[in-house]
Parts: sequence; structure tokens; C-alpha cells
Amino acid sequence: GFWSLSYGSSDFPRLSVPVAERCDLRLLLCLDLLDHVGLDAADPRVAIEAIQAMNASVRNMVFAPAFFGTPFVLFATAFAALKAGAHSAALSFGSGGLLYLLGGLILTMAVNVPMNEALADVLIPDTIEAAQDIWAAYSPRWQTFNIRRTFASGGTLALARLGLFHAARA
Repeated sequence: GFWSLSYGSSDFPRLSVPVAERCDLRLLLCLDLLDHVGLDAADPRVAIEAIQAMNASVRNMVFAPAFFGTPFVLFATAFAALKAGAHSAALSFGSGGLLYLLGGLILTMAVNVPMNEALADVLIPDTIEAAQDIWAAYSPRWQTFNIRRTFASGGTLALARLGLFHAARA
């Protein structure tokens, strides 16, 4: 079906679903719906320690290209589509790249990363009350911006899929 096909033609560079799959919608949705909501119900000392460990582990060579490369892959794909005369596909890919750049990458670097770095420097308090104050200052704001990133990633995924759809008809 549409969700698993590769598209292309003799005059359009071969495109495949991994272009669209690079959008990390599932990761962000899981972070918000599972991790933080679940951690909100836990002992805040455990929550802080868990998020510190998760944030430390996400910095790796598997995650980095998928997260940081997504808008640029989409821009390159938009350029290739434009050169091939697939203007609707180019618009979809370029719009997806811009949406992800602004709503995914820049938002993350401006809000979530500084919050994560600040939390990384926190020493886990001995008392639940002190930990609750730290967690209450972190989690709701982080979740608010993560939901925004999730919607941007979902929009990016939809635009990339639309680009593949248009490319198949170019």
C-alpha cells in the first residue's frame, strides 16, 4: 500500500519511504505519553534520575543523523523534485523540511535541550518534597514543548508522505 511503497520515475530521482520515516514522530509521542506521564506519577527523585539517564543516552550516532539530518534530507529531496519538474512534490518536501527545522530542530535546541542540560546538573535531593519542586518546574513545561514538537513531526511526516504521493505522479 501507500505506506510501504517506493516511488520514482525515469526522470525523477528514486525516493523511498525512509525519507518520510526519518521524522521522529513516534519517538516524541512515546516520550510524552509514556515517559513523562509515567514519571509524573513516580517518586520525583526516580523521575529526575531516569530523565538524566535518558537524556545522556540519546546523544549517539544512531539518533543524531535522524534528528539533525531530517530537514536537510527533505530540502535536498525538494531540490531534486524541483529539478525534475515535480513542483507539487518539491513544495511538499520543502514545506516538511521547513516545518521540521522550525518546529522540531530549532524548538528542541531553544527549549528542550537547555531544560535537559539544566536538569543534568541537578543533584538528586534526599527529600521527596525538594525533588517534587524540581520535577514540577521541569516536567509540565517540557511536555508542553514536546507536544509542539510532536505535532511538527507529525506534520512533517504528512508532508513527506504527500511529497512521495506527488512524486509518484510526476
